[in-house]
Amino acid sequence: MKRITLDRRRFVAALGLGPLAARPPVMASVDLSQEREEWPKLQPARIYKIYLGRSGATINSRTGRPVRYLTWSAEEVAQFDQWLAQLERELGDVTFIGGETIPPADVKQVAQKAAHADGILLTWLSGHGGDYEILDQLRFGLDVPAVSFFQPFSGHGWMWHQQWKNRRVALISTSNRKDLELAIGLLRVPALMKQTRILAIDGPRGTKPACSAEEVKKKLGAELITIKNSQVLELARSIDRKLAEEEAERYWIKPAVGIIEPTREEIIESARYYLAVKRLMIEHRAQAVASAACMGDPRGCLTFSKLNDLGFVGACEGDLDSTLTMLLFAYAFRVPGFISDPVIDESKNAVVHFHCTSFTQRPGGPRMPFVIRSQTDSGGGVALQVQWQVGEPVTMAKLVNLDTMLVVPGKIIETGMNPLACRTQFTQSVRDARHLYLNWGAGAIVPPDVPGDMAKYVGAMPMLHRVVFYGDWVRPVKLLGNLMGFKVIEEDLPAATSPA
Repeated sequence: MKRITLDRRRFVAALGLGPLAARPPVMASVDLSQEREEWPKLQPARIYKIYLGRSGATINSRTGRPVRYLTWSAEEVAQFDQWLAQLERELGDVTFIGGETIPPADVKQVAQKAAHADGILLTWLSGHGGDYEILDQLRFGLDVPAVSFFQPFSGHGWMWHQQWKNRRVALISTSNRKDLELAIGLLRVPALMKQTRILAIDGPRGTKPACSAEEVKKKLGAELITIKNSQVLELARSIDRKLAEEEAERYWIKPAVGIIEPTREEIIESARYYLAVKRLMIEHRAQAVASAACMGDPRGCLTFSKLNDLGFVGACEGDLDSTLTMLLFAYAFRVPGFISDPVIDESKNAVVHFHCTSFTQRPGGPRMPFVIRSQTDSGGGVALQVQWQVGEPVTMAKLVNLDTMLVVPGKIIETGMNPLACRTQFTQSVRDARHLYLNWGAGAIVPPDVPGDMAKYVGAMPMLHRVVFYGDWVRPVKLLGNLMGFKVIEEDLPAATSPA
């Protein structure tokens, strides 16, 4: 086992955190596709495609020749259908159905068919000349989220589209197909959330609505299942030691930059706990787990990291608000999240993130370097110190009360090793640290009504935790909010200056 005894200078160099290291250690990516296949698959989202526009050419009164202005052609539709077919293959979890063009198709008949889909894609063709009432007839009365894609030069009707911006319709007007691809990806989210099951070990914690199985099911479609940690521990004890040892060696011990405090046996026991949680998730057909018992023995740090590496969700301290946030981002953008205990540093106009677990595998890239450590608060157990990449854009986010998403964009400006903080540490730039400090929560978080001594602890969970994701997702999250009915607040900006 790569147990290392390092002074601070050598440790900083080993992780690539300081001037002694010209570059961080090069980590290999890991193929987790086969292991992911062990989980039951979710069904693809069925997206009903509809084209809108006037067919037939306008005839020039002077020359008698057809004019292309404000008309669409069959070739235009065919090319778009071909692009969508290719996109369906690339995404892998959407199926496009329908394909009528209005006119000549009847609006009411198309609406009846589209009512059974998971989402609607409305594409305004070159012939769109202001028939904005079509969207009213198609959309209203249907409990189906929709993306309305207006192509520039498709006509003048875009002027009236603003009236639908708060009605579960994501409105986009762009010449870049990547923007449309991202918006179509958002249509998957409601359908996938309706198939999602979350295991809450020893009960959920967070805002009152997020802790209600009925409210979560009603607003987001996900099913919340509560199990006891004693059940997980009993199953963990039955896991074959050889399997746990192989898991510990292959996924943690061999790839680690080093191991400081934990013993080999502690790492194997953590791997056992992961294999038990994995088995329970597969049995319950679950895509996420949130444990209020993760500070016990063994701790859940390695378990949550591996689940997030796989593209599922592992959330610490039973935090259901963060769990739901991570699920939304995983389905919408296919990125894992890092639950953080943040603090504000006004001198750097920044927020400092830290916690004792983090995903290690970025989608499509190498694994981030990590050292296996103890958990900071207790000085025991097995945790991770993971090196995040300086200079990368990130988004801090948190869905609270099932109806408000707090977001803050920025970049990673440094990583750290403060002994007063949890093991994984990095600093994110923000736009107004002073405002963020004095308006933390943006007035959207109210401690839940929980009796007894747990009130303060449970009440602190939504206020404290935030989730950090690689990438700037603020604008797409606002589109997702349009589709799913939650509002978005940029937490580091006053409301008057927050971009729409």
